[in-house]
Amino acid sequence: MAKITLTAALTNEYSTLFDTCIIDKPKEQEVDRTAGKIASNQVRYERVSALVGMPWYLVGIIHCMEASLRFDRHLHNGDRLTARTVHVPRARPIKGNPPFTWEESAEDALRLQGFDKGSDWSIPGILFKLEGYNGFGYRMKHPE
Repeated sequence: MAKITLTAALTNEYSTLFDTCIIDKPKEQEVDRTAGKIASNQVRYERVSALVGMPWYLVGIIHCMEASLRFDRHLHNGDRLTARTVHVPRARPIKGNPPFTWEESAEDALRLQGFDKGSDWSIPGILFKLEGYNGFGYRMKHPE
């Protein structure tokens, strides 16, 4: 499968999508509640973000995507922290022994995804990383 890179065209697409995004009225309270839950765990997210070198709120967004903001689940894929991951990516974290702390697992997941390699933390850069977290399969099959 071809590798996706953050081109100028893709940067423009992400910017346009972000700038034109409208939260449906019935979903506004849910979005506000979720943002509040993420913000209430800022200190915990900052601990992991400092180890990896990324914005704390992005850790929180990924936590919401992958584990429904549950601190008893792997950031890799939402599996329970009582064992290594079962779903893709399997058998993570490699180091240590279960049960894992949420922070141990989160650091492993983010390093596995390359968040520690530095990145463009602009809105388009963040949206690119979020799409890539679960893979560009949809984009590759539906480039239009």
